Amino acid sequence: MIPISDRLPTRRFPIMTVLLIVANVVIFGFELLLDMLGLLEPFIYAFGVVPYRVLHQFDALTAFSFFSSMFLHGGFLHLAGNMLYLWIFGNNVEDALGHFRFLIFYFLCGVLASLAQVLASVNSTIPGIGASGAIAGVLGAYLVLFPHARIITLIPLGIFTQLAELPAVIVLGFWFILQLFNGVLALGLPSAGGVAWFAHIGGFVAGWLLVRLFAIGRRQAIRYYHY
Repeated sequence: MIPISDRLPTRRFPIMTVLLIVANVVIFGFELLLDMLGLLEPFIYAFGVVPYRVLHQFDALTAFSFFSSMFLHGGFLHLAGNMLYLWIFGNNVEDALGHFRFLIFYFLCGVLASLAQVLASVNSTIPGIGASGAIAGVLGAYLVLFPHARIITLIPLGIFTQLAELPAVIVLGFWFILQLFNGVLALGLPSAGGVAWFAHIGGFVAGWLLVRLFAIGRRQAIRYYHY
């Protein structure tokens, strides 16, 4: 299932969501430039989260990588998929939490997501990059705040596709189960580049738990949407 949009209106312009998307796109453009210069690989290694380095060679740059890694992507599809999810689900979560709370929430979920991936692959020297851990936190928050919101979803059916309007609890529940399934399958396998399943799992659980704390004092905004 691929979410395309939702039916929830927003009362305010989602400035933080838009700024995050712009920042990710601009930095990806910088990555393309580095790639042409042959400098991308050391850049990714320096600013991505490397589990082995976190546990055995922790320093200021390693600490910063928990933040910087959220703005790095491994290709256009990686970026496009993440930004699509951030736009669909981030604008409403930002509207409910408020701009600055949302931004802090986003970064905190991203850090916790990276920690989850580090703990799941302690000896890996592969740098973890991408906004998906932080965005998974946004998905967890969306599930808590708007479980019955209608999500317009593209469903592949062999060589055909079907558009369907499904409740968020179905779309996001299916997404989370898929991450769990693939994460369990990946346990014990040799380290290799690919999807950071436990970053997705950790980010989603963090968002699902933390949104209640960040929503304190925002009950009116939440009631406006919670149907």
